[in-house]
Amino acid sequence: MSRPAGRVLTLLELLQSGGTRTVAELADRLGVEGRTVRRYVEQLIDLDVPVESVRGRYGGYRLAPGYRLPPLMLGDDEALAVLLGLVAGRRAGLTTAERTANETASAKIRRVLPGHVARRLDTLLEALAFTEQPGESDAPDAGILLTVADAVRHRRPVSIRYTDRDGRRSERTLHAYGIVAHAGRWYVTGRDASADADRTFRLDRIADARTLPGTFEAPVGPGPAERVLSGFATAEYRHEVTLRIHGTVEQIRARLPAGVATLEEQEDPAGRDRTAERWRRVELRAERLDWLPPVLAALDRPFVVERPDELRGLVAAFADRLASYARQV
Repeated sequence: MSRPAGRVLTLLELLQSGGTRTVAELADRLGVEGRTVRRYVEQLIDLDVPVESVRGRYGGYRLAPGYRLPPLMLGDDEALAVLLGLVAGRRAGLTTAERTANETASAKIRRVLPGHVARRLDTLLEALAFTEQPGESDAPDAGILLTVADAVRHRRPVSIRYTDRDGRRSERTLHAYGIVAHAGRWYVTGRDASADADRTFRLDRIADARTLPGTFEAPVGPGPAERVLSGFATAEYRHEVTLRIHGTVEQIRARLPAGVATLEEQEDPAGRDRTAERWRRVELRAERLDWLPPVLAALDRPFVVERPDELRGLVAAFADRLASYARQV
């Protein structure tokens, strides 16, 4: 549990013990300054905890009468499943735009668990490691996500304000078939009534969503996940990249797997197999190019950029930055 989240919950426990607590008393118990106590109180209020401010010489803070956090009755397996789900969601980038929600939810659960269960889960989370850093992709607004989900469930049209990858804004009426989480992002797929065609939209690019009167019938055929993946496979990308890389298939695939790039598999005239190091043509499509120079550097293999010219410039700039870092004392 992060220290700020833990202190907020400690503050809640102190207030639940009853009576009015002064700012000075709470600051002393939490080991923080008075202004930090006030900030923690604001966080509790944002979480719909009814904290009241008491004025006067002996004023401070107290909880509204009758409020108490209910006990959380989870077994070991249930607690493990919930906390691992929260951790995995955060690492995969599948959170809402309120990025603290995942952290505070984890802190609340761990705070009210029996001591022996909490210690065992803490031990697991301390021992747990991940092979990849969490994604930096933007997350959707929680209200928009829930509005779209409600429209999917009740088969109601939804009006959305959308900004596409080129910054163009539009208002659309969508018959949403389903919500799909893919590669650290949230998507909604459905029928775009204005275009009279199936479309997939990134939820983090939706600025507003509101349900409309009426209903629609969901189509038969592929499910939402299959529709999203099919759309990606046929989508146009800004850049078509062609590389020649000297190495084995395994060396190249270690950084450019089959889901990212196609690799020339022509028979080697010299009769050597796929484990031989030789020049191989690699092709891929990309919306952005800035991620490719670090990947090519990590390959640590000779390579030639055949196209586009923009990628050659990015590679040269990346090499210059690495060289400048190496010269620093």
